[in-house]
Amino acid sequence: MDKVLVIGGGQAAGWACKTLRAEGYDGAITVVAEEAHDFYERPPLSKDALTADAPLPRLFSPEDMAALQLRWKRPARAVAIDRASRQVTLADGERLSYERLLVATGARARLPVADWAQLDRVVTLRSWDDAQVLRRRLATARRVAVIGGGWIGLEVASSARALGLEVAVFERAPGLCGRSVGPEVAEAIAELHRENGVALHLDCGDLHLAQTPSAIHVSAGGNSESFDLVVVGTGVQINLELARDAGLDTDQGVLVDEAGRTSDPHIFAAGDVAQHPQLGICLQSWAFAQNQATVAARALLGQAVGYREPAWLWSDQCGRNIQILGTPVANGHCVVRRETASAVFFYLDADNRLAQMVAFDQPRAIKLGKRWINTGLALDTSLLANPDFNLMQLR
Repeated sequence: MDKVLVIGGGQAAGWACKTLRAEGYDGAITVVAEEAHDFYERPPLSKDALTADAPLPRLFSPEDMAALQLRWKRPARAVAIDRASRQVTLADGERLSYERLLVATGARARLPVADWAQLDRVVTLRSWDDAQVLRRRLATARRVAVIGGGWIGLEVASSARALGLEVAVFERAPGLCGRSVGPEVAEAIAELHRENGVALHLDCGDLHLAQTPSAIHVSAGGNSESFDLVVVGTGVQINLELARDAGLDTDQGVLVDEAGRTSDPHIFAAGDVAQHPQLGICLQSWAFAQNQATVAARALLGQAVGYREPAWLWSDQCGRNIQILGTPVANGHCVVRRETASAVFFYLDADNRLAQMVAFDQPRAIKLGKRWINTGLALDTSLLANPDFNLMQLR
């Protein structure tokens, strides 16, 4: 094999390319990317990229990038995959051939109302360029509305508060981050933001935006407030069209096995666009984008590998580090361990096995949680809740 084509320029694509070279592949690697930038990380976009004059958060140094010897097509967009001829067509008509193809097309910011895209006081955050626009807009704003009480919206709210702005968060659901954590954690996050001066409007229903020359007005439940800027953080839309139109098996994302292989043995998928092989969902996770892409790249080279890691993500908000391991479980129960300046929420199934763990400023606890999930250990709830008990003793 001497010809690999990668569609995508994000973290998954970057780690796949890095892994191919690290594993000794010396053939051609062509990367089709819609952005003009080198591979970079997205988590800093809602944090340091907004609050400081931070540089592009590159995945690799310029020297490491040069060593990858990539053939770039950027900014460029792939519009079709011809599986029979193993060719990819670009928007300008150029056709690129491949022996193995990696689809790492990621996702794009979702707007719940299409017409909001026409309002210049409404912005989204997905790319480095988006972050630069938002940073400039925050510098001239006084009051900011954030629509969406998920992770990206709350991180933007935290950054805006760090800049001294008035911030209000509007969330349709009764609690924050409701699709990924339980009500106990949702309330803890809400309290954290209230203490930081963020106004929370929960269970607010449908929102209506109206822009005037001097402000943008957010209406919910008969009430209206005026803001200088609205940041929409209502999730993402998976960039699935290219794979779906090519006839690959898809659901929420591109269906892949543990090796990242799609329904076509010559095509692999990685990152946000790849549906987690065990969980059946698409994870917008730094860890998944890196580690699953690494597995897919090794499998692309013919190695017998598989991705079997539990979901793991993290978020920095209001000066606190929040780490989430695993996924919610139906009919589970919660055990809370509170210490002086931190807390851990354990969500257990009916057999007291750990399904999900959320740790506030307790990164070492997450390492234990990974071990417990992997071994299926039944846990003693009284010991979990006891802050004087050393969790390391649970093995």
